[in-house]
Amino acid sequence: MAADPAASAPAAPLRRTPLHGAAVAAGGRMVPFAGWEMAVQFGGLVQEHRAVRSACGLFDISHMGVLTLRGEGVKDALQGLVPSDLFRIGPGEACYTVLLNGSGGILDDLIVYDRGRGTGGAGDDVLLVINAACAESDTAWLRQHLEPQGITIHDRKAGGVLLALQGPEAPARLEALAGEDLSGLPRFGHRDLTLAGIGAAFVARTGYTGEDGFEILLDATAGEALWRRLLEEGVTPCGLGARDSLRLEAAMHLYGSDMDAFTTPLEASLGWLVHLEMPADFIGRAALERQSAEGLGRRLVGLALEGRAIPRHGYPVLRDGIPVGTVTSGGWSPTLERGIALAYVPADAGKPGTELAVEIRGRAEPALVVKRPFYRRG
Repeated sequence: MAADPAASAPAAPLRRTPLHGAAVAAGGRMVPFAGWEMAVQFGGLVQEHRAVRSACGLFDISHMGVLTLRGEGVKDALQGLVPSDLFRIGPGEACYTVLLNGSGGILDDLIVYDRGRGTGGAGDDVLLVINAACAESDTAWLRQHLEPQGITIHDRKAGGVLLALQGPEAPARLEALAGEDLSGLPRFGHRDLTLAGIGAAFVARTGYTGEDGFEILLDATAGEALWRRLLEEGVTPCGLGARDSLRLEAAMHLYGSDMDAFTTPLEASLGWLVHLEMPADFIGRAALERQSAEGLGRRLVGLALEGRAIPRHGYPVLRDGIPVGTVTSGGWSPTLERGIALAYVPADAGKPGTELAVEIRGRAEPALVVKRPFYRRG
């Protein structure tokens, strides 16, 4: 049998963010992630997790994709690809939503930022932040459907830096650099700022940790200057490990684990993103209408375990000793000091208070369906 050329082809080299060297210098332990070499931790996952919950942490998330969509009627065009009513937001506002395929499956989750009217007759301006692993496929999907409508698509990050400054001290840290009060910038609000000694930045009050905080887009030079400045001022550098444990406590979905192209937003307990009452059509609408009328066979739920048991991705979920579902995200909660998980189970087993179990190393560990999120700040 002839050798498979793909099997012998060298793996593509991992990409590095502009902050790779700075992360290594700060003690980052680097690992492969979505085609990038990223820091999984610095001082330790639990230490970083608790720093974000109690004070402030800084994440390099420059692996994420950032796109600018521009043209007349860009929101009308983009509306045909997402189930959320984009006209519920205006300039300076943003919303979380999903891209869907024709079966209502989720191609990616993303944030849509309405930037308002562009300059120089460029039409309206929308910025998207998309997942690193989906950046190429998302961009191709958007080009396929939007460019024939006269919409241009550009890489807004263009070799720059995207940082996440998260935690209760984040507003004060950023206000000191911006020289202005940011209390009037609401959740999912965004604006352009000039940071003293750093430069221009696009700042959004968004994040993936369940805490107050900001995501900050800058060019590479300004991004490295901001990273060094904040670390010198005592902000804790954080890696992907803490980002995952923080988002799990906040019951925020991870694409590829908690949802994918074979999962609808209704099944993924993201029904609040689906606005079937709006008149606009969108890809996947018919499939979601059918599913809404017929009912769900399964749904994503939160599970809290007893004792010291720690659930992990792929572990079976049991009801009366019979496998009925699978853990999609799981781990130890440093804040709650117990094992928690997201899992797909039959719809009739999804009510909070339902007693289930997770099979861990051959043992059925008791688990309770609980309301999400597991942790809520304040």
